[in-house]
Amino acid sequence: MQTPNIASEPAQRLAFTREETAALIGVTASTIDRLTKRKQLRPSRAIRRPLYALDEIRRFLRETTVELQIREDGLAEL
Repeated sequence: MQTPNIASEPAQRLAFTREETAALIGVTASTIDRLTKRKQLRPSRAIRRPLYALDEIRRFLRETTVELQIREDGLAEL
């Protein structure tokens, strides 16, 4: 069995700061704070500052996405 060579594989970020998370989803850092307080977005607290895992950011976006339905008159509704 061959072990993977981590040094040769491209690095992918697994977690982001609140400012980076805000930039990724197009909101302010204050909005990230509010979402965290409401427990809609859960950071890792393994270190001193909160880090938001890429999987957590994806989960948040997936679970809060709504589908738009187009009415016959061409207007969108939720």
